[in-house]
Amino acid sequence: MSAFADTPQQEVCKGVGAATGSGCASSVSLTKVIRNVINIFSIVVGIVAVIMIIISGFKFVTAGGDTGNVTSARQTLLYAVVGIVVTALSQFIVWFVLNNID
Repeated sequence: MSAFADTPQQEVCKGVGAATGSGCASSVSLTKVIRNVINIFSIVVGIVAVIMIIISGFKFVTAGGDTGNVTSARQTLLYAVVGIVVTALSQFIVWFVLNNID
């Protein structure tokens, strides 16, 4: 009679199953992965856009009436707002496509 040892993966799954009652039987769908990636990307872009808006405000305050600095501040603000709008639209488009695929 020969006894086969469980593989390390099976041992871990048994431990996880004992702790949580679910084991390793996880079904992660492609749509969930895409949603998670898009959500993380949107959060990062949102944080960067807010930082750029703050930088733009700082540029406005420190411009001192110089038209070149004011123009630079306005462009920074414009690009930050466009970034937020594009991110929001991409979130909506991905949400729409993923909901119509399922």
